Amino acid sequence: TCDTGDQQTTAAVHLKEPAATIVERLKDVTTHEGEDAVFECRLSRETAQDAQWFLGDVPLQSNEMNEIRVQGTRHSLILRKVTLEDCGSISFKVGQHSSAA
Repeated sequence: TCDTGDQQTTAAVHLKEPAATIVERLKDVTTHEGEDAVFECRLSRETAQDAQWFLGDVPLQSNEMNEIRVQGTRHSLILRKVTLEDCGSISFKVGQHSSAA
């Protein structure tokens, strides 16, 4: 705000969060039935953007079978005690960017 006593004008500053990109992509994982499978990727920056893991087309949530972690720019998915039904494509999406393994 600029106030000269008899006149006043006001302006605002608006910030847009720059989009995060995937700088370390997912890698394929081979494991034995009953063991855990761990997938990791790293983003260019910490972000408040929605990040989502998928098994095939099914979005995953943290629960007793899937552990989703975020530590700074590192995002990880742990599939606990995998079975043959867990075979398939794992993907990670943030904004317009995605990676699959």
